[in-house]
Amino acid sequence: STISSPNPGTALELEDKRLELPASTRVGRTTFGHYAFRATEPGKPSAPPFYGILPLALRKGQLVASIVLTAPVMLLTKLRGAFKFYEVDAGTQTIRYRNDADGPWVEYRVKPEEAASAREWFEEQEAEAKEEAAEQAAEAGEEAAEQKGNEEPDSP
Repeated sequence: STISSPNPGTALELEDKRLELPASTRVGRTTFGHYAFRATEPGKPSAPPFYGILPLALRKGQLVASIVLTAPVMLLTKLRGAFKFYEVDAGTQTIRYRNDADGPWVEYRVKPEEAASAREWFEEQEAEAKEEAAEQAAEAGEEAAEQKGNEEPDSP
């Protein structure tokens, strides 16, 4: 997918990927999952980040094939995937998408519950990262203390 923004310098975090827009990236397919994003504009440091869930395209051919073969197969088939083009506008809190480079944009305003879900996801990730960093620092401190305790004092 190619992701751009009408606002120069916009940064987009798409779950574990950080992109400076415009950028191209691979977005996986899913059946039940979603991809949270957070967009920020460097020219507006006091503006809150734009949180949301990336709109995904339904792969209708795979859906029909899954239904024809057997309904349980539908659970194993990844029926939704990314559109080819996205445009993220943090200023207006909208995301536009399309599959054809020359086609019209479909504009989507993120729902408040989607923004809240994405914000919560990013906050959980940040809390886990801080916890992991604190654990690593504690382990490093313990190792340093052990090494210092194992050193023999110099003889006079």
